[in-house]
Amino acid sequence: MNTFFGIIQNNAAILNEEESLHCVKVLRHKVGDIIQVIDGKGTRAIGKIEAAHARQCAVSLSNKETVGKTRNYELQIAIAPTKNIERIEWFVEKAVETGIDRITSIKCKNSERTVVKEERLRKVAESAVKQSQQAWLPVVDPLVDFREFIRNTAADVKLIAHCEKDEKKNIKDYIVAGKSYCVLIGPEGDFTGDEIRMALEAGYQPLSLGNTRLRTETAGLYACTALAVLNS
Repeated sequence: MNTFFGIIQNNAAILNEEESLHCVKVLRHKVGDIIQVIDGKGTRAIGKIEAAHARQCAVSLSNKETVGKTRNYELQIAIAPTKNIERIEWFVEKAVETGIDRITSIKCKNSERTVVKEERLRKVAESAVKQSQQAWLPVVDPLVDFREFIRNTAADVKLIAHCEKDEKKNIKDYIVAGKSYCVLIGPEGDFTGDEIRMALEAGYQPLSLGNTRLRTETAGLYACTALAVLNS
């Protein structure tokens, strides 16, 4: 059964223009077909297509449920986008499948990419949500300056992964049941010394992601996977 994002109200759902076009023109669904609709906010429903219009597909719902989050923690990854944007798109896809609540692009001193189309990343996230049969869509933020981000982020456990030879702890040493986490992942040239210092002063703790130097997108996925396993 195909899954689509839509606005769900009572026992009806409306797909937006892009989802409607994909439903009607690409997958060739027609009136009477049964599809699944999610709103990205925990509601999942089964319904019948009542109006198969390419700009606005209407669905009557016969079965609706509220799905709670399956994880006992919350996770935000703040990551510096790579020069090759496809690598960050790969990270977004895999992070959503693994489990994440918020993805924020941060602009650092050594960032090679200073423009990010968050709408494109949001589409990647939506596709991953549907593919992995989830009901919650993570928040995908626009690009924000590193300094601004560390001043305005609230999380129970705040971590910065960097490559400097300072004393750092493994991610397992920071696990606390039921907490919220924010992990900073730097650009391909790493965080600068000043950025590391500012993060530590803002309450972030130094994080080790192993003995090998990881690519930016690999480091982000490592953090997602490790937290998923250690909190399970």
